[in-house]
Amino acid sequence: MLDLSVKDPDKLVAVAHALSTRARVDMLRLLNTRSMNIIEIAEELQLPVSTVANNVKILEAAQLLTTELLPAVRGAMKVCTRTYDDIHMNLNPSIQSNKAPYGLYEIELPIGHYSTCEVYPTCGMANSDEMLIREDEPASFYHPKHISAQIIWFRQGYLEYLLPLELPEQVKIKSLEFSMEICSEAPNYDNDWPSDISVWVNGVEIGMWTSPGDFGDRRGKLNPSWWLDWTTQYGLLKTWRVEEDRTTLDMKKISDVGINDLKLETQPYLKLRIGVDPSAVHKGGVNLFGREFGDYEQDIKMRIQYDPISE
Repeated sequence: MLDLSVKDPDKLVAVAHALSTRARVDMLRLLNTRSMNIIEIAEELQLPVSTVANNVKILEAAQLLTTELLPAVRGAMKVCTRTYDDIHMNLNPSIQSNKAPYGLYEIELPIGHYSTCEVYPTCGMANSDEMLIREDEPASFYHPKHISAQIIWFRQGYLEYLLPLELPEQVKIKSLEFSMEICSEAPNYDNDWPSDISVWVNGVEIGMWTSPGDFGDRRGKLNPSWWLDWTTQYGLLKTWRVEEDRTTLDMKKISDVGINDLKLETQPYLKLRIGVDPSAVHKGGVNLFGREFGDYEQDIKMRIQYDPISE
């Protein structure tokens, strides 16, 4: 669910604008059950491809859908995936509703705040002002500077994060969700450079995503001016969600891992690992983006939905 409030008027206006035309609402409806490319959407709605492409940009800017470039017969095609099933708009945040059907716990973790790592070249990191460490020196990933990183890249290995679980007592966790901007890691950049990127929670692999490439065909919307044009520029916003009996990636099932498999109740924190498994078919590395790089102004977001346990 996407929660909006007048406390963040810019985001509220962007989403309201994105939903203000029938064409864009119809596009989101088409994406209820599957991802579609722009040509498929245009044919289904009987609209010009250019019109659909412009509307996709608006929906993507409001984070109501994500897009990724996939190989096609000629060049590449842009495939669209809806990001949310529900949108809640709070126009009076001073009034706390007690009618919510579940509790919600959210935390956003800066990408540089990993607790441990194992990385191999090519590797490095930067913040909005400068390169933080010397490139291709894995030992430098333990330098205290790493906490300010806004982009991190490595060809092999993983980053692991500890996230607190500050939940009320006597609750049942219904779902766990992570979203992040991410892509492959190629020399300089290569839009056709697949990488099998996995996410683990408490040592359990919840699902793998094959990133199609390391994107550098245009500048990332948030990148600082000093960042070079011929290197990685942006990623794709991907959302892993663990529910009672399955895990989804951008609302599509990718594994049978469920909430109970993660044993979240055994400790007051969880371990999140992001990386490429040594046995992966496509070992194309990882680029992870913070809120000051790439296209999306966010770090790693975690959302937990829970219900109180009746006594």
